[in-house]
This record gives sequence, C-alpha cells and structure tokens, in this order.
Amino acid sequence: MDAKNNVIDSLALKVTEHLTAMVAYWDKDQICRFANSSYSQWFGKTKDEIVDKMSTMDLLGSSYENNRPYIEGALNGVEQTFERVITLPSGIRRHTLAHYYPDIVDGIVVGFVAHAVDVDDSKNLELALKKSTRIVFEQNKRLLNFSNIISHNLKSYSNNLALILELFSSSKSEKEKNETFGFLKKISKQFSSTMKHLNDIVDSQNKSLIKSESINIHNYIEQSIESLQVQISSIEAIVINSVGREVKILANPVYMESIILNFLTNAIKYRREDVVSIITFACVVEDGRLALIINDNGKGIDLKKHGKDLFGMYKTFHGNSDAQGIGLYITKYQVETMGGDIKVVSNVGIGTTFTIYFNL
Repeated sequence: MDAKNNVIDSLALKVTEHLTAMVAYWDKDQICRFANSSYSQWFGKTKDEIVDKMSTMDLLGSSYENNRPYIEGALNGVEQTFERVITLPSGIRRHTLAHYYPDIVDGIVVGFVAHAVDVDDSKNLELALKKSTRIVFEQNKRLLNFSNIISHNLKSYSNNLALILELFSSSKSEKEKNETFGFLKKISKQFSSTMKHLNDIVDSQNKSLIKSESINIHNYIEQSIESLQVQISSIEAIVINSVGREVKILANPVYMESIILNFLTNAIKYRREDVVSIITFACVVEDGRLALIINDNGKGIDLKKHGKDLFGMYKTFHGNSDAQGIGLYITKYQVETMGGDIKVVSNVGIGTTFTIYFNL
C-alpha cells in the first residue's frame, strides 16, 4: 500500500511540475516547502532560492500587504479565491486568479496550497468588453440628450410661436400687430441660431469632446429673456439679469442656451400665483470657479422628500399636467459634460436657488 501511495505521490508531483498554473505549498510559518516550475518562473527565482528558504513576505515583497488578508484567511482554515495583478521580473503585468486551500490535519491548519492561473487574456477581453459597453452607454446617453434637447427646446419655441400668433390675431391696432411681429422676428432669429448649434452638435457627435467656445453669459441670458418675453409679460414677472456684460466662460453654445432657457422656463412654470414672480441671474467667482446663481420666489421644492430625485429623468414634483420631468435631467447632464456641477437650495412656499459651477 505504501509503495502504491508513493507511486501516486510521485505521479502527482510530476503532473504538478508540468502545470502552466503556479502551485506552491506554504507552511503555517509562511515558509515555502514546495514550488513548481511555473511558480519559480513567474517570480524569476530558482526552486533552490525559494523552497525551504523564502517566506511569503520575502517572495511577494511590496505585494505582501495586498495578499496578507488572504494568507491569514487560509491559515485560519477558510478557502480563499481572489484576483491579483502580478508584475513579472520583466516588468510585464499579468492578471491572475488565485486560490489558497488550507491544509488541515486533525483539525489543525498546518499550511496552505497556493494555486494561481494566468487569466490575462480573458481579463483583457473582459476589460475591452466593459470599455465597449461604456462607449455604447455614453453614445446612447449623448443621443438621448440630443433628442431631449430638441424636444425640450423646440417645445419652448413652439409654445412661444403659438402665443405670439394668438396675440397677433387678436391685435386690434397696427401698433400692436407691429409689436407682436417684432417678437416673432426675434424668435425666428433665435430659432435659426438654435438650429445652427444643433447642427454643430450633429457634426461633432462622434468626437470625444463637446465643442466649446467663448460664451458671454450676460448675452445668453438676455436672449433667453427675449425668447420668453411674451410669457414673462403675460404673468407680469420680473426677470433681473445682474450678470456683468464682460463675464465669459468656455462652454458649448447650445448647452448654455438650453441650461439658461430651462431654468428660466421652470421659474416661470413653477411660480406662486399670490406674489409677483421675481427671477434673478447673478454671477460670482468661488474657489476659482465661476458660479452662475439663479434665484426665484416660486413654489419651491421639498428637498428632504424629493432631493434624491430632483435631477432624475421623468421626475415631477408639482403635479403640473404639462410637466415632462426631463428638464433638470438634461440640464445636469449638460453641466457635467462641460465639467461643471449644480447645487440647489429650496424651501416650499419661498423659492429656489440653483448655483451652477463652471471651471474658469
């Protein structure tokens, strides 16, 4: 029986020796007692240098701390499985899948077997697939954002045109008709500008970066006020543009137009009926960043209740029948795409302040 066992043990050692996977045995003191050829080749050491001489700390060096929790786990009798990147003596980094199997004799852990397989090819394929998924996800997000811009912005123009045409048809004097026609020409001009910017985005949609240019924020606010003048006048709202005429940032024109238009539209839509609606735009520099501050005295939002959903898609908070719940979602995406972020302070029945931070 002993002879048979010796043959089996000898055969097992031969098989282990020729495995491409790394196999080693470490005792309870973390001293190597066996290492196959693959193990010594991976670490650039001969067997004579490793076996009965080196500890796990000696062999792993700076990587020991990363492996220590798994080593201690195995020595506590718990099988370990984990991924690890190993740097070969040549400097090449390879992904491995490692297993530590406790060696338990009479209920006592006397060591553990380390088995590691090179999974670099499959790991690289996995990473490539993840990268491709991210690219497709970002492309879909850009496509969705673009379609939402068209839907949201063009809806504003459509509503304005309908209001102006209604005013024009009900005008009783030539003066009123001329004034209304003047609004129509302004909106037509701005609509042409918006279509040009949208066309620019279509031309550059496959590029990795959104095209930016120097934007005069004061002028863009004025354009938005003009395009919504009929709605502003109809509710007798007061819109104050306190942004300096010289303030400029590097931004995407269609995104900036959409951002300002969306905040102004929301401030008008979610106003309080019992007070004169006052909407202000201001600009300051905070911690090396430009902060565009938009304040209104409207209905406000219960941030404790809705804060986590405020910028979510299709999230609405005031029960308006015409609310789509995409405006703030679009705006947040556009701001973040340009490297900025948004903060909000709001109180129900008092109003809301949005602060948009842009990199200078």
